[in-house]
Amino acid sequence: MRKKRFILCLCMGIAGVVFALEAGANPSLLPKEPPKGWILAEGPRVFTKVNLFEHINGQAELFFKYGFHRCTFAVYKDRNNPDRQIDLDIYDMGNVLQAFGIFSRFREEDRSMDIGLDSYLDDHSALFYQGKYYVALYATGPNPDVLKQLATRVSGSLSDSSPSPREISFFPKEGLKPGSIQYMSEGLLGHQFLKRGFQGTYVDGNKESKLFLAVFKSPEEAKTGLRAFRNYLSTKGKIVQEIPAGFGPNALRGKAPYQGDILVLQKASYLVGVASPEFGGKEEECLADFVNNVK
Repeated sequence: MRKKRFILCLCMGIAGVVFALEAGANPSLLPKEPPKGWILAEGPRVFTKVNLFEHINGQAELFFKYGFHRCTFAVYKDRNNPDRQIDLDIYDMGNVLQAFGIFSRFREEDRSMDIGLDSYLDDHSALFYQGKYYVALYATGPNPDVLKQLATRVSGSLSDSSPSPREISFFPKEGLKPGSIQYMSEGLLGHQFLKRGFQGTYVDGNKESKLFLAVFKSPEEAKTGLRAFRNYLSTKGKIVQEIPAGFGPNALRGKAPYQGDILVLQKASYLVGVASPEFGGKEEECLADFVNNVK
């Protein structure tokens, strides 16, 4: 009887290990030690494209658009007060560009905690991206100190040291609203013909404008995108014939229904532009600096 029990337990143990491997569980992504007074209460569990909707039903499609691979999930609890809980999600987004993209969609403002390549901290949440990983921690009650401690330990367990997307460095610093740069995986500025790209918000008094960078596979595709932009303005908005000096023959200026004044030009495989409710002079100067930074 003991032998049968031993064999049964051994089989169950092997099955458990196989299941964990098949599920892709990777405990090494979790910190070796949680913050003092906290314990790992659940996990790690792994969610893939097949079942991510079970975990974040209303947001799964957004993650898919940014190249989601898998999510490692765990729950930490206060040893002395189990009602105090922190949920940890470590999303493997495939590469650093896609990790930044999804991070940029959830960061609400510039509240960095100096973790990873960029980060955000408030009373109930801590977000950061590091290499191909986007990490999100959510607490049931206000607990920024423990959130930051746990985020720091998670960061130390991640091995991807890829640098930030280089396009972020193209945006001029002067006037840039902190924490406003986003990467859109499709439909930049709400236009499908622009496809994917970056945008950042610039503040001048009470007025805000946007610099944007549409990314194409080749200069030929960028030219096609510029033609599509011209067709859009000619049918939905207005094309302005006067192009400011220094922007060359591949520039387009006009008024768009939702963005207001638009000035955009092609540079290599990019479309580089600025959009503002109304141009007042600084927009052109800011765009010129942006164009010079684009390599």
